[in-house]
Amino acid sequence: MIIAVTARGKDIESPVDPRFGRAQWFLVVDTESGGFEAVNNSQNLDLPQGAGIQAAQLVTRCNVEALLTGHCGPKAFRTLSAAGVKVYTQAGGTVREAVEKFKAGELAAITGPDVEGHWV
Repeated sequence: MIIAVTARGKDIESPVDPRFGRAQWFLVVDTESGGFEAVNNSQNLDLPQGAGIQAAQLVTRCNVEALLTGHCGPKAFRTLSAAGVKVYTQAGGTVREAVEKFKAGELAAITGPDVEGHWV
């Protein structure tokens, strides 16, 4: 399965970024092979609004089936859901640890946003 994880750096040992729309990086991970690609989200970091929607569009272009992050706001959640991407929040630790928790079934998909818009 191909998943995206919000990250504070561009390697698998980077901490998970608790923010979705303003995460610095998305690591696109193949859960079967362990391979990954770092996708830079810097173009969305300083947007006054719309960062979540723009980040969601960026992630969906990576053809992922799931997103692991700390939190996800309403507009980003709607955009991801419309593209068929399941969202898993409360991911923490390193990207590697979050992926392992996901693979072990320790993270649950959310059915709606878990923070209000413009959460920082």
